[in-house]
Amino acid sequence: MKKIINSPKAPGAIGPYSQAIEAGGMVFVSGQLPINAQTGNIPESIKDQTRQSLENMKYILDAAGLSLNHVVKTTVF
Repeated sequence: MKKIINSPKAPGAIGPYSQAIEAGGMVFVSGQLPINAQTGNIPESIKDQTRQSLENMKYILDAAGLSLNHVVKTTVF
């Protein structure tokens, strides 16, 4: 059985998918854009964009009761 995971602190999914899905004891987080959900802004520098994307991932993991310490694999584009 799968469970949809959402966090109001992270930007909503842009498209027909969820922020994350829990299935088989694992959580799969979708790709995160560097959008600040509170302001709708995207930072200018790549450093700040990367930081915002990771913050969004942290919010989603928190909604699942997890933290970055639980991450097994990630890919950054």
